[in-house]
Amino acid sequence: MKAGDRVLVTGATGFVGSAVLRRLGGRGLDLVALARPSSPRTNLGGQDCRLALGDMTDPESMGVAMAGVRWLFHVAADYRLWARDPGDIMRANLVGARAVMQAAQAAGVEKIVYTSSVATLRTGDASHPADETAPLAEGEGVGVYKQSKVAAERLIERMIAEGLPAVIVMPSTPIGPRDIKPTPTGRIVIEAASGRIPAFVDTGLNLVHVDDVATGHILAMEAGVIGERYILGGQDASLRRLLSEIAALTGRKAPTVNLPRAPLYPLAFAAEAVARITGREPFVTRDALDMAAHHMFVTSAKAESALGYSARPYREALIDALAWFRQAGRLR
Repeated sequence: MKAGDRVLVTGATGFVGSAVLRRLGGRGLDLVALARPSSPRTNLGGQDCRLALGDMTDPESMGVAMAGVRWLFHVAADYRLWARDPGDIMRANLVGARAVMQAAQAAGVEKIVYTSSVATLRTGDASHPADETAPLAEGEGVGVYKQSKVAAERLIERMIAEGLPAVIVMPSTPIGPRDIKPTPTGRIVIEAASGRIPAFVDTGLNLVHVDDVATGHILAMEAGVIGERYILGGQDASLRRLLSEIAALTGRKAPTVNLPRAPLYPLAFAAEAVARITGREPFVTRDALDMAAHHMFVTSAKAESALGYSARPYREALIDALAWFRQAGRLR
């Protein structure tokens, strides 16, 4: 990428997308941020970019947004573990990916970085973390979010085989500033920092600073090989360790009660029933409990070797996330 090149970032008003947009700033690029008319513009503040209004599931608006674009970062996704209509998540992540990629092909985009997720991989553990060689098959995966990302990734792979110039990146669990919705992990940070998570279940995940994920996107555009997949992760941690870190940073007492998952399912069922009435995403869901049965540990060794990718300790991500949530009025 060089000065004057037109670059389109989808999902630029969101968590990861806005981090990618910020990493691209200052290079003299002709930056275009795709946003729905209803999307908040908070994360675009101070960014030297043009706004393209449209919906990634709408081929016509994507065709307009793609005009003159040389490089594309398709970061937009519906990152929810629950929706009143699960079809909304599938439409955004699968139908949206198809519409964006078809528009990119029609516009002659030279290279694409498509943001997938480690949710498309079979789970690993501390001794055998998952890598890019362990993909789920279409139809596999716990819950509609994982299934939608698996379906979309398999679609992208088929399109690559037919000539789509795309590289696939797979972030693990980003944490950091500008998590405006917030994401499911951001909600955990807020609730734990507010003292509202008194216990934990035995699970684990890979945590990474959102700005490191954004840097990984740029590296993938510059050095990634078409058709390859690269995990952009950080450090593995148990949920107990994550909650303890948050407690230490906020002056609270770390939870010590390890809850079995089974008794939590009735609570999740009730929470989802209430959510169907209110429309507000429940904090505990059956899909989340199913996922918690596994330690979702991954390795970024391939990205480190091939792209020069690196990630800072996730504690720094927590510090930045907590500072941003306080400034945004989400924490007292």
